[in-house]
Amino acid sequence: MLYYLFNYLHETFSLPGSGVFQYLSFRATMAALLSLWITIVYGKTLIAFLHRKQVGETIRDLGLDGQMQKKGTPTMGGLIIITAIIIPTLLFAELNNIYIILMLVTTVWLGLIGFLDDYIKVFKKNKQGLQGKFKIIGQVGLGLIVGLTMYFSPSIVISEQVAVQTYIQEHNMLDEESFTTARQVFQQNVEKSTKSTIPFVKENSFDYAWFVNWMGDGASKYTWIVFVLAVIFIITAVSNAANLTDGIDGLATGTSAIIGTTLAVLAWVSGNIIFANYLNIMYLPNVGELVVFIAAFVGATIGFLWYNAYPAQVFMGDTGSLTIGGIIAVFAILIRKELLLPVLCGIFFMESLSVMLQVSWFKYTKKKYGEGRRIFKMSPIHHHYQVKGYAEPKIVMRFFIIGILLAILSVVTLKLR
Repeated sequence: MLYYLFNYLHETFSLPGSGVFQYLSFRATMAALLSLWITIVYGKTLIAFLHRKQVGETIRDLGLDGQMQKKGTPTMGGLIIITAIIIPTLLFAELNNIYIILMLVTTVWLGLIGFLDDYIKVFKKNKQGLQGKFKIIGQVGLGLIVGLTMYFSPSIVISEQVAVQTYIQEHNMLDEESFTTARQVFQQNVEKSTKSTIPFVKENSFDYAWFVNWMGDGASKYTWIVFVLAVIFIITAVSNAANLTDGIDGLATGTSAIIGTTLAVLAWVSGNIIFANYLNIMYLPNVGELVVFIAAFVGATIGFLWYNAYPAQVFMGDTGSLTIGGIIAVFAILIRKELLLPVLCGIFFMESLSVMLQVSWFKYTKKKYGEGRRIFKMSPIHHHYQVKGYAEPKIVMRFFIIGILLAILSVVTLKLR
């Protein structure tokens, strides 16, 4: 909203300083600072409110050291994360941008599902919360919205044109005229596409149409089905993985902040003509606006970590964990980097894989030997290290280090191929 106000003041009255809102870097910085301020300042108020309403976490005794001391800690803190994302985005982003609209829909949609789950647990005293099938239906519904919009919306296009390569190399610095020329070259060569990016591969584009091309020339009309199914799977997998990761103080929050920062870099270069050309990656017109949204996301998660770090004063609950996981998934899909998620979200992937391996191996050995056996002492894997005697802060810090290394590797894939 402020973007439109100051843009009007700049164009109509040439108000000094109003033109700064045209700069993406300024708006992203302001969004991050505002979201950080909202979570830190109003986070304390929310915690007090949740205490008064006795919105406490129900703890299942797993025999872990210090676990039962967390009983009664306020939950549903994801509300402050969602608020701190939405408000800065509404103030500083271009609200008619299709990418921003999809991210706002994602935030509200999954926030409502997570809130309903927490509400049933806390107020209805049902430890199971919202039935799993209803969560899946909600995630599938979001996947349909995102996938179909990306496939059919004329506003979502890509450009792989690099014809300005020679022009750029001949100029040490691009002036306004040459920048305009570069923009025109790219925008005249945009196309609708289901292409994405494959990391570590020289010709690093992958088209989902590959899955149906073997059926013949007429099969391309079914590409949208494959694409939408892939979107649904990614959203469901990542949002549930973030939920599993939110098992010890600060782990999911801090990991999400690291991932969000990396996604901001990837969105910035993908939405910038010059960087996209230099890195020889697909240019995504108008996707740069997503940097404002993800900056708010990073600010919100870092601010929430202030209260969620060990010993946690508040938990995000499913209200937060499902939302941040879904945001990461949809954001990566929109910037065509979803195939990079197993690397970038390596912590989430490791947590989910540990559960799947544990359950599968237990069932297999129980059927074969009559007694279930375990690979890990407990899953998800962060509990495995707790059982081994590692303190929560040490586990979280080491996972953060791994997350940072994976983030660096993810950025390096722009050139490492």
